Amino acid sequence: MQVLYSQGVLTDAWSDGEPRFRLEGVVLSPAQARALRRAAERLGALYQELVSLVWAQPRWLDTFFHLTPYQKLMWFAAQGEWHGIARADLFFCRDGRLRCAEVNSDTPSGQPEAVLLNRLLRPYHGAVRDPNRGLPQAFWRMLVAAHGGRAPRRVGIVYPTEFTEDLGMITLYRRWLAARGCHVVLGSPYNLHPCGEGVGLFGEPVELVLRHYKTDWWGERQAVWRHAPPYPDPEPLVAPLRLLLEAAYAGKVTVVNPFGAVLTQNKRALAFLWEEQQRFSPRARRWIRRYLPETYRLEQVPREVLRRQRHRWVLKSAYGCEGEETVCGPFVSEAEWQEAVASARPEAWVCQRFFEVQPEPDGTLPNFGVFLVGGRSAGFFTRLARGTTDETALTAPTFVARR
Repeated sequence: MQVLYSQGVLTDAWSDGEPRFRLEGVVLSPAQARALRRAAERLGALYQELVSLVWAQPRWLDTFFHLTPYQKLMWFAAQGEWHGIARADLFFCRDGRLRCAEVNSDTPSGQPEAVLLNRLLRPYHGAVRDPNRGLPQAFWRMLVAAHGGRAPRRVGIVYPTEFTEDLGMITLYRRWLAARGCHVVLGSPYNLHPCGEGVGLFGEPVELVLRHYKTDWWGERQAVWRHAPPYPDPEPLVAPLRLLLEAAYAGKVTVVNPFGAVLTQNKRALAFLWEEQQRFSPRARRWIRRYLPETYRLEQVPREVLRRQRHRWVLKSAYGCEGEETVCGPFVSEAEWQEAVASARPEAWVCQRFFEVQPEPDGTLPNFGVFLVGGRSAGFFTRLARGTTDETALTAPTFVARR
């Protein structure tokens, strides 16, 4: 841990007195690694097809996704652009199938853990390859492509500065960019302002904004439980949002990830893939059935069915991530399940079929996050949990056997 701390990126190796990292790595066979990479890239193609369908039929923004006015503004201003970097969370199941629980296409995390743990611990794992070595280069190529093929020189990283959990990732991004000759400015949405004909951050002009501030925080914030009090700050971030959207639309600044992720991050996208399969290409329909567990809008499944079948279902809010606002029936009590089913606002939730994950020898359930950068797989981020993957899960380095 002292060597890890000395890198100056990850300084929170403990959470509530429990370790966050496992030093013993997970070693994938070449076949497993190929299957994970292939699945992630196919999921990215699925989401691109979904985006094209919704762009052609904007009524679904209201009737299916229930986007708020400012969420729709983000979608239309981005003109269907949604992808730069994403992370598909994949699981090898007891039945031999590979399943995807969700795709974080908005503000995916885990990059510093994936890169640094692998770099430090690979020498202790014998004849293995580090599948994350190319992640920094893939990330840079994606930024250049997003910026019209030009290398950005002045980059702003916009993130929720009041929170500390992603500081390691912000630090790592800053180092990657500085190594490419970029001048990097850090700040929150509240620090954005007009600058000349473009956008500035703390008085300095930026040509590319690396957005690590969730789309649902830029727009109107709505409680997902029936009787929950409203957020103390439910209003959209009107001024900074309009500034960025107008500048990006005019080609004066590049935003990564684009604000079109407001749609793909919404878990109703998973329900759309299942409920509207007939609208997709034959190839896409095969991939939906192969990789995605059945997922439906909450209002499409009778509440009585959910109440009786706790062990068969998982409830997920539209914009919850990293295990937040996820209620996994087999992992909660009967009372907790009944309360969740009764209290969830239907338009803000989906229900997904539970699948049984193939456990590690120690009983933990591995979640293989596959980074998708510019549509191509670029590395792995593995977490080991006793139940739902949340902040208590252990992060382990991930290697590929040389055979």
